[in-house]
Amino acid sequence: MNIEIRDAALQARIQRQIQATGSSSVEEVLLRLLETQEEQDRWLLENREANNAKIRRGIEQLDRGEGIPEDRLDAI
Repeated sequence: MNIEIRDAALQARIQRQIQATGSSSVEEVLLRLLETQEEQDRWLLENREANNAKIRRGIEQLDRGEGIPEDRLDAI
């Protein structure tokens, strides 16, 4: 399979990843990126219920007025 990347900014990002990670090729960078994405997707699936519970709890707290007032957010 051949992949043509026409976007110069994307090409530059890939080059930076090659240099930053010490990768030897575009294929190696893509493999690392896919592995990272797959790991994140697995984590999200495995923790979906816990994350949703935390979100619900936060929304409930906001509904009860327990949130931080907007004018104080920057201080925190």
